[in-house]
Amino acid sequence: QVQLVESGGGLVQAGGSLRLSCAASGLTFSSYAMGWFRQTPGKEREFVATISRNGVDTIYADSVKGRLTISRDNAKNTVYLQMNSLSPDDTAVYFCAAGGWSSRRQLYDYWGQGTQVTVSS
Repeated sequence: QVQLVESGGGLVQAGGSLRLSCAASGLTFSSYAMGWFRQTPGKEREFVATISRNGVDTIYADSVKGRLTISRDNAKNTVYLQMNSLSPDDTAVYFCAAGGWSSRRQLYDYWGQGTQVTVSS
């Protein structure tokens, strides 16, 4: 059974930082590209970043370029999202996903349950 478990969310002031983690089990982690998405109430889940299977290549949404960094450790079956210079617009539930190497959520096979990030002004 595939499980993706996010952690590291919380409340932070604007300008602050958080590091999200997503631990994967039940799949051959290094065979999957990994992605981060986020969602706010009443809105569609939006793409944040994706990383290739070997961690060499990354793609970011324009809104997070230069502030958020995706990385992975295949030895630990974990993908990370380092979040710097946070603003209230970054407030959302953040989800990790396995599969896509894409900004399209439909191309991902597995999803975590999400972790809440709240940025106060």
